[in-house]
Amino acid sequence: MSGLRAVATVFRKEIVDALRDRRTLLTVLVSSVLMGPFVLLAISALVASLESNAEQRELVIAGLADAPSLVNYAERQTYTVRAAPPGFEALLRSATLTDAVVVVPKDFEAALQRGDAPIVEIVADSANQRSQASSGRVARLLAGFGRERATLNLALRGVSPDLLEPIQIEEHDLASTQTRATQITGMLPFFVLMAVLTGALNAALDTTAGERERGSLEPLLMNPTERWALVLGKWGAVAGVGMLIAVLSCLSFLPGQWLLRSDTLAAMFQYGGHEAAMFLVVLLPFAAAASALLMAVAIGCRTFKEAQASSTVVMLAASLLPLINVFSLGNESAWHLWVPALAQNVLMTRVLKGEALGALQLGVPFAVCVLIAGVAVWFVARSLRSAAVR
Repeated sequence: MSGLRAVATVFRKEIVDALRDRRTLLTVLVSSVLMGPFVLLAISALVASLESNAEQRELVIAGLADAPSLVNYAERQTYTVRAAPPGFEALLRSATLTDAVVVVPKDFEAALQRGDAPIVEIVADSANQRSQASSGRVARLLAGFGRERATLNLALRGVSPDLLEPIQIEEHDLASTQTRATQITGMLPFFVLMAVLTGALNAALDTTAGERERGSLEPLLMNPTERWALVLGKWGAVAGVGMLIAVLSCLSFLPGQWLLRSDTLAAMFQYGGHEAAMFLVVLLPFAAAASALLMAVAIGCRTFKEAQASSTVVMLAASLLPLINVFSLGNESAWHLWVPALAQNVLMTRVLKGEALGALQLGVPFAVCVLIAGVAVWFVARSLRSAAVR
């Protein structure tokens, strides 16, 4: 019972110290409470901008006077037609001009009358994303103009226009609304993972290398308390901070949805209490394991800065591992569930897609996190047991 009381005492002491640290409080505030609204607002602004560009019905033509039939067709499709400004290529490169430009030859109308196929260019800059996005809309408009001309030519010759389309094509998308939404919101799990790691990092370094640098670790080791009790108390405090950030981060997306400016994204992004609860089921074991691992990395360091440099490897690995799922184009493998950070990213992405998580899918990452936490806590206790007391 004395060991449990020691664990509770150390836990309270470390929690109080962590909450008194302004750096930790700022990390909790920025990385968890404000993260959800900020990320959703940024994504919403991006989607709203893309939707606005897609809804713009404007056609820019170089050689406007040489294509009256094209202008007539575009205006009948409710497009606003304007002439391309001089030096439009330079304007596209500098992103000053955000619409793709249609370049028509001088003999455009004469070629159409002869039945020839004049070459029409769509000029855009792939580095200018808005002009690149508008080029698809312009290409569809020109394809519609071509179909109309072909239909009229066939009708004048008494040929049925149906001969141009011997088959009818219908597209059927098997992806659900939530699955399509993850193409945009699939980055949210990564931000949550990094928020948990960043929040646990300061607490883990401060309770190990920070105390060693301040000279408060040696007096603590002089107490007649078992090393495992000290380590469990410290680990519990650090894991508590990480779990607190996980809880706040997951819950912050609930009010963050009020800031969505895109009606399409608001309808597709279905994140409620169930999704937040499943995020926590995935994240809480990871927060505990990451806290123990960061403590194990920092326990052998003499200064806080040295511990920060050593923990960079852990932070870098945690930030790169989720990219495996991106590079594999969403083709998940069974071994992904055995890799920390990658497994949590995969599971949270499945939650956003609306997929149910089975016992095996949750059990494998949980077992890995328990193993990592157990080995790391044992290593920290072993390091403190052999530490020299001055």
